[in-house]
Order: sequence, then C-alpha cells, then structure tokens
Amino acid sequence: MRGVKRTAAAALRNREAIASALRRVLPPRGRVLELGSGTGEHAVYLARAFPALEWQPSDPDLQARASIRAWSAEERLPNLLGPLDYDVRLPLWQARPADAVLCVNVLHVAPPDCGEALVRGASRVLPRGGPLIVYGPFRRRGNPLARRLARLDAQLRAHDPALGVRELEALAELALSHGLAQSEVMAMPEEGDLLIVMRSEPSRP
Repeated sequence: MRGVKRTAAAALRNREAIASALRRVLPPRGRVLELGSGTGEHAVYLARAFPALEWQPSDPDLQARASIRAWSAEERLPNLLGPLDYDVRLPLWQARPADAVLCVNVLHVAPPDCGEALVRGASRVLPRGGPLIVYGPFRRRGNPLARRLARLDAQLRAHDPALGVRELEALAELALSHGLAQSEVMAMPEEGDLLIVMRSEPSRP
C-alpha cells in the first residue's frame, strides 16, 4: 500500500488551519461529505480531529481513491468511510443527505461549471443551516492577483484555458442564487481563502 499512497505538501501545511476553521461551523454530529478528497490526507486528519462526525471522502480519480483507501487502512479510524466515485458535476452525490459539505483545492483545477454544480448540489443535500465550506486560491473582484497566485493562474491556463483561479464573489453569488447565504470568508495559509455558506432555505428538489 505504501506505493499507492499519495502526499501533497499543501495539504500538510494547511490542514491545521482548516481544522481550526471547521470547529466553528461543523455540527457536533452527523455526516460530512468531502468532494475532491485528493490524496486523502485531509480526510484522515479531519476524521481524527472530529471523531463524533462520520467523514465521507470522495474523488472521481481512480488513483486518488486508491490513495485515500491506503491512508484509511493505515489509520483505521472508525468514523472514516471508504472513498466514493463522485464527480461534482454529476448528480450521483446528491442522492444522500449530508450535514456539511467540504471542498478543498478543487475549483481552480476543475472546469468552470464545477462551481455552480457544487452550490446547486449542496442546496439539495444540506439541511437548513448546514454549511458548505470551500477552500482554495481565489481572486477578488476588481483586484489583480498577487504574484504567487498570478503565476499559478498562468500555469493552469497554459495547461488548459478552462482552468484557473476563480473569483470569490462570483462563487458567493452563485451560492446565494441557490439558497446558500454567505456566512463568512476567512483568509487562510497558502494565499487561500475559506468561504462558508449556509443553507438558508428548504432543500430544493
């Protein structure tokens, strides 16, 4: 299993700050759906940090799911479930309710329609007051990107013009249009931001 496990330096650097922020908004019990779990290191760390919550990782990438399973097998946490093959753009992940939805470092490396798919799906699976938490590098409307984020954005767009650092305000507006009211924006490590929106209306069909 050692060769299957992946690691991400950014995940190791930002996991404590993310956990600290989540302590303020996650429910005391219930199920957290993590979309785009990547290496699985966040899932393991956060499942350990929140033992009363059932942690459901997911990723559409086969190798990512193998890495998540490898980390899970090593840690053997009773509240960490096996990874599911969920693509945020497809409705499969909306079939089961969640008490919170987490998405970390996904939107800038995903097609632009993933932002709307994320908030639309969250509006269907979350209960009233349930949080959608999105972490990642974001641009602010009307402001130029900082040097490091500008380099990241250029690299992503050179690889695929559909990728790139997304606008935070645009995502917040999409969330509001789907009944998710903005609660807070927190500046985070790695020149990232954490957007918290809450379900403010009854779940939509």
